[in-house]
Amino acid sequence: MDDPSSASNKRKRKRGRKTKASPASPDRSSPSPAAAPAPAGRRGRKPRRNEAPADADAARPPSPPRRGEPKPVANGVDAVAVAVAEAGLASWDEVVRVVPCMDAVVKVFCVHTEPNFSLPWQRKRQYSSSSSGFIISGRRVLTNAHSVEHYTQVKLKKRGSDTKYLATVLAIGTECDIALLTVNDDEFWEGVSPVEFGTLPALQDAVTVVGYPIGGDTISVTSGVVSRIEILSYVHGSTELLGLQIDAAINSGNSGGPAFNDRGKCVGIAFQSLRHEDAENIGYVIPTPVITHFIEDYKKSGEYTGFPILGVEWQKMENPDLRKAMGMKPDQKGVRVRRVEPTAPESGCLQPSDIILSFDGVDIANDGTVPFRHGERIGFSYLVSQKYTGEKALVKVLRDSKVYEFKIRLATHKRLVAAHVKGRPPSYYIVAGFVFAAVSVPYLRSEYGKDYEYDAPVKLLVKHLHAMAESPDEQLVVVSQVLVSDINIGYEEIVNTQVLAFNGQPVKNLKNLATMVENCKDEFLKFDLEYDQIVVLETKTAKAATQDILTTHCIPSAMSDDLKA
Repeated sequence: MDDPSSASNKRKRKRGRKTKASPASPDRSSPSPAAAPAPAGRRGRKPRRNEAPADADAARPPSPPRRGEPKPVANGVDAVAVAVAEAGLASWDEVVRVVPCMDAVVKVFCVHTEPNFSLPWQRKRQYSSSSSGFIISGRRVLTNAHSVEHYTQVKLKKRGSDTKYLATVLAIGTECDIALLTVNDDEFWEGVSPVEFGTLPALQDAVTVVGYPIGGDTISVTSGVVSRIEILSYVHGSTELLGLQIDAAINSGNSGGPAFNDRGKCVGIAFQSLRHEDAENIGYVIPTPVITHFIEDYKKSGEYTGFPILGVEWQKMENPDLRKAMGMKPDQKGVRVRRVEPTAPESGCLQPSDIILSFDGVDIANDGTVPFRHGERIGFSYLVSQKYTGEKALVKVLRDSKVYEFKIRLATHKRLVAAHVKGRPPSYYIVAGFVFAAVSVPYLRSEYGKDYEYDAPVKLLVKHLHAMAESPDEQLVVVSQVLVSDINIGYEEIVNTQVLAFNGQPVKNLKNLATMVENCKDEFLKFDLEYDQIVVLETKTAKAATQDILTTHCIPSAMSDDLKA
């Protein structure tokens, strides 16, 4: 028996340490990330059953290969050769066809000029950003919506090129965080094959994310596997759509880059990652069903119209006593309608306490899920999101122990507090130093920062999270701030307080308020505010003081352009 301290074994351990110090990285031109050994000890991931800890190579001599396992290879070329032989491919030409089309991945340069929601008559200082994108058929380029949000100029640069080409933004899908671009210069499209889309991957399928993240100027490739498929919260769009969770690193700059499967087909767009002290290497990808919906929506309408929703709030029916009290039979399953959006088309047929049994012929379980794939279930909102705005769907409901069927026209969501303004400048109205504005999520973020859900006034948060618009044009109007002047003494501390009525008339939206004030012939302007506060100003002196206040603060107009129309 060999002595463990012999020179031969020492040499083996030395070779093991050398292998650990310089692991053979996977050849990115191989048909599959599994064709070459992956580096051991990836940070933040537990070793798999057949994967040794990071320091195992230095502590144990390499063992001979088992029967049926491929022999160790010396370099990436040999690794690809082994993969070719194992896959039964006839020649190198067949390998080339499954290599991800990295030449179609472009770097996106954007100059942004964001509106200033706290001072809505001006914009913030412009800034630049870089992200990723990729070329698809029809001389178009896909990237993330947040990569070109509030854009002033967009340029694209191809891999290996020193030229930046001016791009035109065709459509921005804020909810799904996808943007569609094109380039008018024919030179940009020369010598590039568009990326082809694949099907929705399965769990544990290999994915390769390609893009231009921080840390360098050249293209970057990271690999991982699909670890979860479910309805995700899209941070930029404040919506919930189908998404993929992967364990490949997605860093700043990766946004908009494609995620390829092991056949070289695009299965998604990298768009966000989870940053938490207890989590590492968790990235999210927009899957092909969402991408296809965006592209087809643009083809049908010539613009992006959005993802429809079922305008109801619902409750799970998992409790047997609850199901019995609602008149459900043992073989019936569904969810209970809590509230119906007054502005949604569903308000004409659905009622509170209706039990939604199925959507478009697909039965809904008591927990609100529907069959997805073998061994998987998903929230039934996925079925709704697969529809297009204006399409109809068959909804079966149980009401008073009777089953009814309704053909419902689907529409997009109308929120009282808008999640985004879709590139439009914010609206405002000023009289006597009082700055009135309509509340939106960008406005709350501007006033209270990214943690606005904790720092904003409770009254505004309750309306943001739970209130429903009674009409399509309803807005939540507030006194944003008071520009101090002699006319408004005593009112200086009023900040972000809702305006309920003006001279006894309810305030529906900002334009309605501006019209009532401008046309007011009464002696006083009286504003009824939240918390039972009132503001009273003499009409003649208040309107006369407005122009001086505008001049003092270098404000060009007392109202935004959209209110003048």
